Amino acid sequence: MEPEVYFSALRNRQSHTDCFRALIQGIETYVSQFGKGSFVGIKMTVGDEKSTGHIKPEVVRVLVEKLKDQEARPFVFDTNVIYSGQRQNAVDHLNLAYRKGFTPDNLGCPYLIADSVFGTDSKAVKRAFHHVKEIKVPSLVTVMEDLIVLSHITGHIMSGFAGSMKNVAMGMASRAGKQIQHSSLKPYIVTAKCSLCGTCIEHCPVSAISEQSGTAFINSRLCIGCCECISACKLDAVNINWREDANIFAERMAEYACGILSMIKRKLFINFAFDVTNECDCIAGDDPRIVSDTGIFASQDVLAVDKASYDMLTKSRDIFSRGGKIKAHVHEFEYAQKIGLGSTDYRLVEIS
Repeated sequence: MEPEVYFSALRNRQSHTDCFRALIQGIETYVSQFGKGSFVGIKMTVGDEKSTGHIKPEVVRVLVEKLKDQEARPFVFDTNVIYSGQRQNAVDHLNLAYRKGFTPDNLGCPYLIADSVFGTDSKAVKRAFHHVKEIKVPSLVTVMEDLIVLSHITGHIMSGFAGSMKNVAMGMASRAGKQIQHSSLKPYIVTAKCSLCGTCIEHCPVSAISEQSGTAFINSRLCIGCCECISACKLDAVNINWREDANIFAERMAEYACGILSMIKRKLFINFAFDVTNECDCIAGDDPRIVSDTGIFASQDVLAVDKASYDMLTKSRDIFSRGGKIKAHVHEFEYAQKIGLGSTDYRLVEIS
């Protein structure tokens, strides 16, 4: 039986908050599974300092209040990242979240960083996938029973499309787990394009880039595959083998998402198709939107909700392929279904 994906369209002059409220009312059966006394983890990200497209705290509060009305105990959480910036440790991460309005008073619940102050809370869980033999996640993830994933849909420098699967795979992994997923991505310098401006050297979190023979050079032994250098370079002088390496990256993400979600009993995935940018919230800043605001999707199937979101946003053209250069998201959908993560077939239910 095809999983249902509910869709609340953004109507003329409707706020994002009201659009979300309409969705919550339309998926009452889904939300009601998180009952009295349930500790419900709401996974989301606030993005980096300059990001403006992230899901706003007043929108999240709609869900928090609904869960509290059901006598559940919601909390919002995220994990630390592997690249440099304000989310590399819990102190700076929380201060950033508070500056962006994600305070307990505004949310109506706590905001937690799941993997400890320095991202060292990392528990290995055995899994028998093709690439990943064990997943590394914060201990919170191993005991969590109730999960709602709120994802801001964006493009992505490596996977093309970013939605719920990426939010789970990367966002619920420990820093060690994130590094494992990125490990197949080994960028290299296109020397003819490199001006040795030093930007990639400055942004590399593990000092894997240095000057060599008048150009930048990436030491593949030290490189962790975070691809911060690709995002930083404005001359297109950093590249990877998109066809091979990006597909392996997509497969590892699908395996990680499958491994994580197999441990959690009750799950709900919600994708927000507002302020969709070419880059993810880690680096997008206030970049121009690549598609008009559309609405919100929800499902109990993580793959179905991503595929439905992708299908609707790419009706006229694949805005996530970067001119056909990246197809990892298409491969990820196919591979995710192959390993049993979810279904690419679905039944779309529009909420009036």
